[in-house]
Parts: sequence; C-alpha cells; structure tokens
Amino acid sequence: MKPKPPISVEQSLCSGGIFDWDRAVYRLDELNAKVEEPDFWTNAAKAQTLMKERTHLAGAIGATRKLEGELDDALTLVELADAEGDAPTLEEGRTQLNRLQARAKQLELESLLSGEADGNDCFLEIHAGAGGTEAQDWAEMLARMYTRWAESKGYKVEYLEESAGDGAGIKSATFRISGNNAYGWMKTESGVHRLVRISPFDSNARRHTSFSSVWIYPVVDENINIVINEKDCRIDTYRASGAGGQHINKTDSAVRITHIPTNIAVACQNERSQHQNRAKAWEMLKARLYELELKKREEKANAQEAAKTDIGWGHQIRSYVLQPYQMVKDLRTEMETSDTAGVLDGDLDKFMAASLAARLKTAADVTA
Repeated sequence: MKPKPPISVEQSLCSGGIFDWDRAVYRLDELNAKVEEPDFWTNAAKAQTLMKERTHLAGAIGATRKLEGELDDALTLVELADAEGDAPTLEEGRTQLNRLQARAKQLELESLLSGEADGNDCFLEIHAGAGGTEAQDWAEMLARMYTRWAESKGYKVEYLEESAGDGAGIKSATFRISGNNAYGWMKTESGVHRLVRISPFDSNARRHTSFSSVWIYPVVDENINIVINEKDCRIDTYRASGAGGQHINKTDSAVRITHIPTNIAVACQNERSQHQNRAKAWEMLKARLYELELKKREEKANAQEAAKTDIGWGHQIRSYVLQPYQMVKDLRTEMETSDTAGVLDGDLDKFMAASLAARLKTAADVTA
C-alpha cells in the first residue's frame, strides 16, 4: 500500500498560525522592489535592516519551495512504483518521504522564529548561584556548553565580561553571540539550570546540587530607538579581571552600568579602553531594556510569569543529573535524554526545538 499523501509543505508551515505564506511572499516582492529604488542606500542602517529581512524571507521561501518540488517528485515515484508493483522502488520512495518529513519539521520550527527580535544577535549572561566553588564550576561548564553549541551553528562568540571564581570556575560571564536567528534559538534557554553530580571538590566524594542562571537578551538593531535617561543610571569603573593574558588590565578600564529604576546591571571589560567598554555597556543596557519590554508583551499575551527568578530550588527550567544516573531533563517540556556528555558538549537542538514548539502551542491556545 502506498503512503497517504501528506499535506503540502506550505499548509504545514501555515498550520500554526505563525508563518503566513501569502504575506511572506508579498513582503519579499515588496522588499525586492525597494532594493531596486535609486535612493535605497541613502539610509544605510535602514537599508541593512531591510536587506537582512529580505535574506531571511528569501531563504525561508526558497527552502519551502525546494521541499515542495522534492515532495512532488517523491510522491510521483511512489505512485509509479505502486502501480507497477515495484517493491524496492516503493521502499525507496517511503525513505525519501520520511526524510522530507524530517526536513519539513525543521522548517516548521524555523518558521516559529518570527518574533520581533528573533533574527537578531544576542547577549548571553551566566551567573553562578549559591554554593561557592561548586556553583562557579557549574557556571563555567554552562559557558563552555553554549560556546560549543554556538560554534557548531557557525555563530561568532565574543567574550565581553568575566568575573573569575574563588579558586575555580566563574562567578559570572557575558558573551555576545552573532549569527542569523541567534536570539530566536537561544531565548528559550533563559532560566535556572540545576546540576547534580559527585563533586570533584569534595574529598569525601559526596553528591552535590548546584544552580546557575542563564539570561538571554537580543542585540538592539540600530533602527530601534531606546531612550535611557542617564540620570537613572549609576556608572562604576573597576579593574578588569579574568583568566589572565589579554583579560588583565592595570587601569580601571572595566565599566558597569546599573539602571536604577529596573535594577538591571551590565558590565563590559573586554575592550582596551574605558571609553570602548562604556560604549559597549550602553549597548548592552539598551538591549536588556528592549528585552524587558518584549518580555512584558509576551507575559501580557500569554498570562505567564517572568522566567528570571531566584537561582535555587523550585525555579529551575532544566536538570542535569550526572549521579547516580545520567539524565538531562527540561522541566517545561518534559524533553529528556541520557546523553549528558553530548548535551554538555553543546547538543541542545532538541531542547530548544521542544521549547519553541511549546511556545507556539501556548500562543495558539491564547489566541483561540
């Protein structure tokens, strides 16, 4: 028996109510026309933003159309094989349909990245929870995990700030991750991460539980105007610290800016001068305030509480258990795996995909 023909790829991508095919095609035609206008590059910042949107839409539409063509070819192959009783060719057709179904699911997930800032680069902040060296070592493990994940995607990872731990690990660190849809993929990672293992710092080899928080916020595009009253901010300078080498500075070049009304604090120490660090810190603060506004909108629409909470019991989004068994489990989606080594080495796609799908379902339920 031949497989039941699936719905079209366009139908699949439109089923969640997030990816509007007709609107996307119309918008791409509109952008193609704008690019041809003589004064298109007069405003370089605006032009770059539109070009980025055009590239994103062209990629998504092109991938969908290519998949549609391959789907038609596979269905034709299956129909011919079924009519002629050609079992090997029929099995080959089934294999192709399964492969195309997996690609369609991936495209469906990518279609979820349609939020206002999903296509942007992002900042990644990691903070060790209570627990001293054990928690600080866990924070450093998380920094490595996300760096490996980003590099596997071809994203650029830029170190911005680090506060070294007491003896091992890190108390906090901030990175910028640059690449298409970096914020869209990583935004689901904000929250508290819990580790259970036999502590390498405990001479009695006892099992310890550690917590660290992860916070993701988008880099603000130049065409988004975020106004900050400098009177609402406290600016502190201090001597840069870190692992040594290029991260050590003999002057007070590092800058920390605290936005008093929201108590949001950002810091940068990676640049050579205080002036450069100050400029980068202002950029980070604008991004944090922008992310806060996006979060408020999402909470209002979905009636959900903020993801950023106390770093401790009852607030974690994911548990990484290394002892007495091997298991990583996301407590929001129930997604789990026993491949703890793979996850800690950056294999996070399954968790991000499950969280994005859960967000889509929540949005659809609220709309309904």
